[in-house]
Amino acid sequence: MAGAELTAGWLRGTLELAVAAVLAEADLHGYALVQRLAEQGLGTIKGGALYPVLGRMEAAGLVEAEWVAGQGGPGRKTYRLTPAGRDRLDEEIGHWRDFSAAMDRLVRTVRKDRT
Repeated sequence: MAGAELTAGWLRGTLELAVAAVLAEADLHGYALVQRLAEQGLGTIKGGALYPVLGRMEAAGLVEAEWVAGQGGPGRKTYRLTPAGRDRLDEEIGHWRDFSAAMDRLVRTVRKDRT
């Protein structure tokens, strides 16, 4: 992907929002979160980026983690969005829409200047 480095930079600032959006769909363990984010076109998220975000979200009361016994394998830590996390997600979606609209206006202006 040509813009992979840029996309990675943008994702660092929005990873908490992306994780919350995925956890709003279902409770998931870390690897499943990574898979779901990749399915949405956000690329491969490394554990070194994901787990600190989950840790901060857990410390802030936005997610809860629970160890779930594995079937024929080791247990996994599964993450669940809390009611406070859902409230924060709703807030952040509003902020994202405002930010996205502002960036769209800016980019359209730049493109018009170049044509």
